[in-house]
Amino acid sequence: MAARPNYAEAERNASSLVLPRRNSINGRQAKYTQKPSAMQTFINIRPLTILSGVIFMTCVFVTCLLCSGTAAAQDDMDQETMSPETKAQEESRQMRFAVTEYSANFLREKPDFAAELGNQLLMGTPVTILAEEGYWRLVLSPDPYMAWCVDRGLTEMTELELKEYLKAPKYICTALYSQIYTCPDRSSEKVSDLVAGDLMLNAGKAAKGFVRILLPSGKEGFVPKKDVEDFAGWAAKAKADSKSILSTAEQLLGVPYMWGGTSVKGLDCSGFTRLVWLLNGVLLPRNASQQALTGKEVPPTQEYLAPGDLLFFGRDGIVTHVGIYAGEGRFIHASGSVRRSSLNPGDPDYYELSDRLMSARRVIGEEDMESGVVSIRRSAAYFPQEDEQEDRQEDRQFD
Repeated sequence: MAARPNYAEAERNASSLVLPRRNSINGRQAKYTQKPSAMQTFINIRPLTILSGVIFMTCVFVTCLLCSGTAAAQDDMDQETMSPETKAQEESRQMRFAVTEYSANFLREKPDFAAELGNQLLMGTPVTILAEEGYWRLVLSPDPYMAWCVDRGLTEMTELELKEYLKAPKYICTALYSQIYTCPDRSSEKVSDLVAGDLMLNAGKAAKGFVRILLPSGKEGFVPKKDVEDFAGWAAKAKADSKSILSTAEQLLGVPYMWGGTSVKGLDCSGFTRLVWLLNGVLLPRNASQQALTGKEVPPTQEYLAPGDLLFFGRDGIVTHVGIYAGEGRFIHASGSVRRSSLNPGDPDYYELSDRLMSARRVIGEEDMESGVVSIRRSAAYFPQEDEQEDRQEDRQFD
């Protein structure tokens, strides 16, 4: 097996390693001038050899063309005769799946360490692998979001392995920050850091004050018991009401702004709102423009707004910012850092872009109503949904 690339060196030389085409443009042609030109090489070849080579390559090309055409036609015929179930199985067989291994996996818009940060994925998040370039993987996450991350940040799984992973009991990190240790002892070596929302497999046999966990890769460790909860139990009792939403938002005050951030390591405006709802058992779309289409619309005036409503700012009909309304003309948002601001002129923390308030959406109470707001226990990315219809019917009976 080939040795893994040196990631540290790659970060220092990101442009030259990941995008070598740049080097051929940046004046590195001189060392090739000592080689004979294509014309010089051509002149030195005997004419008969050239003619034989041309005939041979023509035969090869025609043969490949005929074979590829026949294969393509056969594939088309096979697709036409396949039953829908067989087609679905075939497509699924060709797909590649993985689960996030890092506490916060940084996803970039291009396969380059210097590229723009587009998103972060928390540990335990499943993804579909769409493509690869070197040690970079293009992944589609449940947000939904498509971007690139390094292979070390993923544990690749077959479809069957992923299904078993989703069924397996897990812990969720409920502390803002924590650690995984090699032994049930805070002085032991660290395996990984943890941030709020990370998921780990429950490995059983907890030690005093610690729970035993497994990373998606199977690596074992121990986490302070007070920092985690049983994931299924947590999801069942999670309630995203206005009190819980604002309490979580306040816990994140002071977290620095980071474009593309969706974890406590750094948050952009929509990453902040998404994380707040995630930590209360509800999934919102990744970007502000997507969140502006969820829930139900309410007039963006204090007369109609309620604590927990989402406020959207922008210009020319384009949403560029989002925050969480806290009541009495105040809101919490990620701008520079997670902070409080006011919509009331004259207040010392008056938000300088308040005149760009465009709309507001009420997402509290809109979970699982086909309005883009999904409770985490209803998400196939986190829990098996084979009995989804039966569960919903039971829920209606108790409502």
